[in-house]
Amino acid sequence: MRISELARQFGVSNETIRRDLEEMGQSGLINRTYGGAVAARPLGLEAGWSERYNKMSRERERIGLEASRLVRPGEVVMIDAGATTLHFARRLATELRDVTVITNAYAIAMACAENPSMTVVSCPGLFDRHEGCVIGPDAISFLARFNANHAVIGASGITREGPNEAHLGSAAIKRVMLERAQNRILVIDHSKFNQINVELVCPLGGIDHLITDQLPPEELATALQRARVEFQQIPAD
Repeated sequence: MRISELARQFGVSNETIRRDLEEMGQSGLINRTYGGAVAARPLGLEAGWSERYNKMSRERERIGLEASRLVRPGEVVMIDAGATTLHFARRLATELRDVTVITNAYAIAMACAENPSMTVVSCPGLFDRHEGCVIGPDAISFLARFNANHAVIGASGITREGPNEAHLGSAAIKRVMLERAQNRILVIDHSKFNQINVELVCPLGGIDHLITDQLPPEELATALQRARVEFQQIPAD
């Protein structure tokens, strides 16, 4: 919920809502986001990828478009499983030719295969139905064989510590993709700001680009700047 929406609904000032949300956040009842709040959830729980894909689809599609502009024909891209990364993959297949895609997600492999000029490499491994991807040691060792120009990953949340994951097993896939790529790109929407989840993927300095739809809160923005992460906010409609 946005602060402005809550203020309008209850007929009070934005500042009153802001104070209430701060108190609820400190009590663990909600998670504060920039300009609002989201319901608190267990650190190891997140909706499945197909459910997430249909939320904030407009913002995620534009994030995907912005991220696709960092890729050039002939390059190799590792793409992690996720809702925002699937939007990126579909945009990549529409906008570019002659790209090699390495992914652990079946939906991303299928989206990229729609472009006949693309080479799609799919990982082996243990299938995770919740995330629609493969994880585990087979997938990790397979990915470690390749080099890539770009790694494009999503995350369940991001804090001053770095991006984090709700799903055990997914963080290890993200880490190996980041290790094997020259340019490391994180694509997330603003609801992930200051969200804490069970496993840290990497420090903030482990990513090169953050592409999102809103400015991060001041504290997180400062941490990103100190870590020399290039921040890109998608243009407004």
